[in-house]
Amino acid sequence: MKTNYDMYLYENKYKKLGKKVIAGLDEAGRGPMAGPLVVAMVILDPKKKIEGLNDSKQLSEKKREALFEEINKFAKEVVVDVISVDDVDKLNVYQASKQGMLNCLKKAKSKIDFVLTDAMPLGDEYEHEAIIKGDAKSATIAAASIVAKVTRDHLMYEYAKEYPEYLFEKHKGYVTKAHLDKINRYGICELHRRSFSPVQDVIKKGNRK
Repeated sequence: MKTNYDMYLYENKYKKLGKKVIAGLDEAGRGPMAGPLVVAMVILDPKKKIEGLNDSKQLSEKKREALFEEINKFAKEVVVDVISVDDVDKLNVYQASKQGMLNCLKKAKSKIDFVLTDAMPLGDEYEHEAIIKGDAKSATIAAASIVAKVTRDHLMYEYAKEYPEYLFEKHKGYVTKAHLDKINRYGICELHRRSFSPVQDVIKKGNRK
């Protein structure tokens, strides 16, 4: 984990420019071949600093869960948008991620002055900066990445109860050897993304539920 890095560098930069309400946006679930895409928007409260914010992938599940609780308790606003498997297939994951971010901003109750995203340009509708690896550079984006990741993991745990044969609770829908073995054995279910090549391969074999 990084040390001596100011995770509020971007937030402070834009606050000095008069941007008081800054929203961070990130997603979870672009890579999996099963399950929804989850996008989150977080507006942190500058008076209630949350320690330990970082790219969700760099944190243990226990730490993510603890930070998830803190973010939902202390942030000024948290908005989540869940994009269905069908919509991911129709739009593609990049466009679905962008649409989810725009949806979150439209749902927001706060009057947002500036937006920070994890490498996602949003067009001209919102004043923003798309930061490459932003979830590891901005506390606000990191908070959004944690909310998106934990929310999606919780959904996959629930789906695992409905489809126990696929072991979604273990791989969360990502392409792993175990997951590939399961779809080749049991076929695909409604949670599998038809636009992803491993799923297409199974469909071509006629192995689907």
